[in-house]
Amino acid sequence: MSLPKGIERRDLGGSDRLATRGEPVYGEPTSEGWRAWDPNRSKLGAMLETGMETGLAGSDPEAGPYTGDTVLYLGAASGTTVGHVADFAGPTYAVEFAPRPVRDLVGVAEDRPNLFPLLKDARTPESYAHVVESGVDAIVQDVATRGQADVALRNREFLREDGRLLAAIKARSEDVTREPDEVFPEVLERLEEGYEVLGTERLEPYHDDHLAVVARPR
Repeated sequence: MSLPKGIERRDLGGSDRLATRGEPVYGEPTSEGWRAWDPNRSKLGAMLETGMETGLAGSDPEAGPYTGDTVLYLGAASGTTVGHVADFAGPTYAVEFAPRPVRDLVGVAEDRPNLFPLLKDARTPESYAHVVESGVDAIVQDVATRGQADVALRNREFLREDGRLLAAIKARSEDVTREPDEVFPEVLERLEEGYEVLGTERLEPYHDDHLAVVARPR
């Protein structure tokens, strides 16, 4: 698997790790401007560790900073993963509905001019449609709510025609009483009403009961 520009494997903390260049966010190991990307704290990081082809394009240093993919990140929380995304991507819109983590997210954005925190609910994309540009290259979705496929479908309008959805589906958020193997097919069936699924991968051992999905809009 080829990594997007701006993501490398580096020797950090005595082990070979995924890493991006940027200011540290959560006490991760750093060296010479590179900071470790912990897959145990990041669903997208786990997707990259499993070797999934995400289709993400990072910034080309010769073309200047922030020339990579435009990304809409749904469920940004306090910025653990979206900080890494902004390190290698272009304009990155970070949607989070809870005020407390957004305060931390704003701090992460202070060191990243291409990161735009939005205190909004990913279930109501009309509330931020006036801010997020159309034709984004990728949607990264990591939301803990019932109806995760519906969230992806509602935000599909932002994706360019050949863009990518990179979603981490949480089985227990859909139905805590059922086994993940029962939940995932139903979520995928609903998702396929608006997307073509290109690949899936369970995220164990990094994240229990999660299914990573790469898809493109129909």
